[in-house]
Amino acid sequence: MYTHARHLADPEIRELRCMGGRWLKELREKRGLSQRGLAALVGAEYYTFISQLETGRGRIPPDHYLEWAAALDVPPAEFVREIMKYYDPVTYGILFGNPPASQYPAREAPAALTTID
Repeated sequence: MYTHARHLADPEIRELRCMGGRWLKELREKRGLSQRGLAALVGAEYYTFISQLETGRGRIPPDHYLEWAAALDVPPAEFVREIMKYYDPVTYGILFGNPPASQYPAREAPAALTTID
């Protein structure tokens, strides 16, 4: 069952955050950016914030989505739609339908992405 997205003690939420972090890391590496370089582009004071996000230990504040989309060279709507899968799967499911498990090749999609209670 889905719980509030900020409860990292929940293993499903933790897994979603880790999956989102892997996606962010792939985008950063695709752009040829270091964590320091990305931090500078998005206005993060410490590059370690990027590491925290990439390992699932944090979230991008929604008021910074546009900076992140620009820095990672992703259209803003596409960026928000993708990050929403990991940060707010219930809202994502309502707006776009649940993503197929095949979008998560490393592991099976967490139940939070397949069940809306």
